[in-house]
Amino acid sequence: MTMAEEKSYYMTTEGKQKLEEELNHLITVRRKEVVERIKIARGFGDLSENSEYDAAKDEQAFVEARITQVENMIRNAVIIESDDENPDLVSMGKSVTFQELPDGEEETYIIVGSAEADPFEGKISNDSPMAQSLIGHSVGEKVTVATPGGEIDVKILTVE
Repeated sequence: MTMAEEKSYYMTTEGKQKLEEELNHLITVRRKEVVERIKIARGFGDLSENSEYDAAKDEQAFVEARITQVENMIRNAVIIESDDENPDLVSMGKSVTFQELPDGEEETYIIVGSAEADPFEGKISNDSPMAQSLIGHSVGEKVTVATPGGEIDVKILTVE
């Protein structure tokens, strides 16, 4: 990828703060721990047969790759501003409650950028089929959502 093609990472202010905290932890804590592990492993002698050294070097590569990835995400962060002009319209950064029709349970998700998506915390990516189907629709609307298990119809109950 050339510099001009760098991807934008859509996220909330909270999501960016979490990435900044992770980056700080990686640089100030994890990087030092790994360097220390490599020093200790070097003391075990022959590096060609030293699994401790290999594991520490692999971990160092992982930590450095994650630092680069997080720095890139922060550098290309696009903060999601809430759309206050249309409070009932589904958009990024908003919480959406909908009901699967005809008589499914209510589900609530916050639509976030892919960088902070976590379905277990009720945060779905704006790139997901569910979010793609809901964005741009309003409270009270019925929307058809394409899922891996087939299409489902949902009714948007609330947007916050």
